Amino acid sequence: MSIDFNFAWQTFTTSWPMFWYGIKVTLALAFVGTLVGLVIGLIIGAIRGLSVDPLDGKGVRVLKGLGHLITRLYIWIFRGTPMMVQAVFLYYLLRPVIGWTSLTAGMVIISINTGAYMAEIIRSGIQSIDVGQTEAAKSLGMTNTQTMMSIIFPQAIRNSFPSIGNQLIVNIKDSSMLNAIAVTELFFQTTSIAGSTMRYLEVYMIACIIYLILTTIASIILNAIEKHMSDDHQVSIKANV
Repeated sequence: MSIDFNFAWQTFTTSWPMFWYGIKVTLALAFVGTLVGLVIGLIIGAIRGLSVDPLDGKGVRVLKGLGHLITRLYIWIFRGTPMMVQAVFLYYLLRPVIGWTSLTAGMVIISINTGAYMAEIIRSGIQSIDVGQTEAAKSLGMTNTQTMMSIIFPQAIRNSFPSIGNQLIVNIKDSSMLNAIAVTELFFQTTSIAGSTMRYLEVYMIACIIYLILTTIASIILNAIEKHMSDDHQVSIKANV
């Protein structure tokens, strides 16, 4: 079976409003999922970074241990199961309770799923920071919260930025899994157009090209931001020398 490029172009131009709507939803899901997931990852990273000190009271030790257990379970579950399965399960489980729409459910699910991966990304970013910086902060009288917010997290985010950016690109593609709960993202719209035209090859070729363009543009922007951050960091180092 050969591809009819004239038909593909005609389908693209006539169905552009549907493709455009799907693109907007896909990008919204990717950006919201990545940003909220980053916040979740920072919170979990902070919890996992709390070491159990022998000088802590019994209640504090119990709370820290419980926090470590909950965060490990969260990461284990959401990294160990497919997002499509998570979407279907959580959507139909909670819809009778909170009556959420498929789009709202999609935003929440992609954020929670991303948070599990971000937590590990942030953890590796925290581990890359010299322990001496934390000890120096404590010697200056800074609390654990102040140390995390002012010293640890800014460096961890900068060190982990390539992985964080990569997660955004992954979310652009993986948002297609939310088609399972009828979120009208790009893949859902593509399926609708393909079903109405009965020309699956040409329509899905259009979708492939659109996804490739979106991820390429995202990669270019992220690489530019990463280079800018690296240049600023080098200038800061030279200024301190």
